[in-house]
Amino acid sequence: MLARVLRLASLVICLIAAAWFLTFAVNQTGSASSHQTTEINATPESEALKTSTPETKNEGSVHKKLNEVFSTLSSPFSGVTSGSSEWTIHIVDTLLVLLVYGFGLAFVARFLRPGP
Repeated sequence: MLARVLRLASLVICLIAAAWFLTFAVNQTGSASSHQTTEINATPESEALKTSTPETKNEGSVHKKLNEVFSTLSSPFSGVTSGSSEWTIHIVDTLLVLLVYGFGLAFVARFLRPGP
């Protein structure tokens, strides 16, 4: 019974990590496209407006909850990627969560399974 719970937890955590990284990647590529368009069409007047207007991040409730859950899962690994680029931090955090929780819990579940 415990082995099934661990395998299910491992699967759910892997799905959360994959969804979180996919959401990050989609947001980054979308904002990169709009940033490049803005840079190409930039004039000195638009630069002054851009620096004086703070950007707000609109996230849905599902996105916020996904960020909270993944932040909790990846908090033990926060010291590994401090000072790195945003992409490096996200990639390493995702890989560590998948390795430790995904592979680790499934590995432990394998040992808890009753013998044949």
